[in-house]
Amino acid sequence: MEAAKAQAGSSPASHVIIVTRKFTEAHLPANHALDREYVSDRVAIRRIATVSDRYLEKEALGAELPEFMRAFCRYLATLPALPDVIHAHFADAAQVAMEARRRFGIPFVYTPHALAIDKRDQGLDDGTLNARIVAESKAIAEADALIVSTRDEADRQVRAYGVEAGGSVHCIAPGVPQRQCDPAASTLDDRLNEVFDRPTLPIILAIARPVAKKNLAGLVRAYAADPRLREQANLVILAGQDDGRPSPEEDTVRRELRDLCDTPLLRRRVALPPRHDAADVAGLYRRAAQGGVFVNPAFHEPFGLTLIEAAEAGVPVVVTAHGGPAEIVAAIGHGIVIDPRDPMAISEACRTVIGDAALHARFHAAARANHSLYNWTRYAERAIAVYAGLSRRMHRPPSLLACDIDNTLTGCLRGAEAFAQWRRSDDMPFVVATGRSFADARRVLAQWRLPDPDAFITDVGTRIIRRDASGDWRSCPDYAATLDIDWNLSAVRAVLAPLDITPQPAATAGPHKLSFFGTAEDAEAIRDTLRSAGLSAHVIFSHGRLIDILAPGGGKAAAIDAYAHSVGLTLADCVAAGDSGNDLDMLERCGAAIVVGNAGHELATLTPRCGLYRAERHHAAGVLEGLERLGITIDAKIAA
Repeated sequence: MEAAKAQAGSSPASHVIIVTRKFTEAHLPANHALDREYVSDRVAIRRIATVSDRYLEKEALGAELPEFMRAFCRYLATLPALPDVIHAHFADAAQVAMEARRRFGIPFVYTPHALAIDKRDQGLDDGTLNARIVAESKAIAEADALIVSTRDEADRQVRAYGVEAGGSVHCIAPGVPQRQCDPAASTLDDRLNEVFDRPTLPIILAIARPVAKKNLAGLVRAYAADPRLREQANLVILAGQDDGRPSPEEDTVRRELRDLCDTPLLRRRVALPPRHDAADVAGLYRRAAQGGVFVNPAFHEPFGLTLIEAAEAGVPVVVTAHGGPAEIVAAIGHGIVIDPRDPMAISEACRTVIGDAALHARFHAAARANHSLYNWTRYAERAIAVYAGLSRRMHRPPSLLACDIDNTLTGCLRGAEAFAQWRRSDDMPFVVATGRSFADARRVLAQWRLPDPDAFITDVGTRIIRRDASGDWRSCPDYAATLDIDWNLSAVRAVLAPLDITPQPAATAGPHKLSFFGTAEDAEAIRDTLRSAGLSAHVIFSHGRLIDILAPGGGKAAAIDAYAHSVGLTLADCVAAGDSGNDLDMLERCGAAIVVGNAGHELATLTPRCGLYRAERHHAAGVLEGLERLGITIDAKIAA
């Protein structure tokens, strides 16, 4: 919310819409069930309904994601103008943003939070991490840019995924959460005087969700094991709100904390308030600043906003060495970094800060002087600069043309001649993407006196053929290897054998492709059969009678993407031109698309989007018309 308000306030032209899920829950504010909520004249919240209308934990949201994605795209289609950029937080939101980019050409920024590989490496796998790692890998690879909070995230955590980020990684620290309250109104701070047997002692304060990775129990054990520390300070832990609806993990952690503290050693030394409000938090920070310390003992902490809150209040800190806190402390200079798995290190650091008045004063002064390094205005300015760069990139003219052959480049001699003339006068990279074999594709191009491309994408996007150093045409083995993933040709062939469908000539088949004649209903029957058998494949129906079954990673768009990447481009830099159903994926996924005037009804379902142009002219003349409209210089005489 504060990021959105800062961004909207940074420029008169900025408008921010926060999109989230709609739900109803009796114990939560009623505004979560509102379709729209206006925060200011330039910040709004749009809530989207899914199958369930209940509040759900993050781990339970997967089942709602497909409907959320569909509803989000329907919402975008109703807007008078599309947004310039989508900023997706967490990998599930990145999946939604990917679909929006595919359909509307909107670039997206991805901000990961608590990356799963780090959680796994810390031994915190709850059984869901493998699927989450796969989703995060895809989000990192696909994003037009990443915005992370710390250099640790940028240099270590993101790199651990071993994938090439789709855009540059930008490290932009967030600001301090603003709590609109009067610290003097805290009632919890007053009640602690009744809880502790020595209420005048300074406090050790921890604020975290009651989950295992936050290591709150480790802090209690470290405190219990150090008699000197127990003589120096009381311990206060705010472990979320006990509202009677905890997740199983939260319930387990809270019960463990209560059991640890319910001993003669710790009674009246430790406070575990079940509830608190913003005024209570502010009051406790103020109390900790009077000789106390704030502790973050998490096994891993991606960032650590509470450490900046503590700094704003002038509270020294003891923080985990794993994740963002160490970077925050290095920048502000207000505390000590420890190994969270070493109880003695935790207690010794707390004793050092509390027991050394000069050190405490030095940390206090650094906190008050340097906490402003983290502010929302700076975050907003830098984030908007990233967005602006993406918007400019997405609206630049395409850098590579990918064309179908039959009925796109062929069909009109005059248009083919004009295209050949344009090709001779323009050095724009050009590939053909066809359902034909390589030999057939070359033969047809020669018949129509069309120029050779820089590369051939053949067999409906299951082969890439390009010239080697000696000038000979060679198939790309790396692309072929990627198509082997999740593809079982013999099993697909066997499961389809009982169906009453006519195969195309054997020459049309390949290691990653089977082809049949049939109807749209036959194509759907094939999809159902493969789905029931648990087999992955990409089924394409085109020209009213052709059915192609491809390896799941195949298709014209996938092949164009692979070729573009090899020459330093992305799909966003490509313009695709086509006329039939087997062109559908490249027309949807490339940054720009041209549908020639003679296109079949199979392309009628293409979603209108920025960069999609439906030409009036047919065949190659329609391709040239589209290139001209997309900002690529065309000689008017040639285009005519």
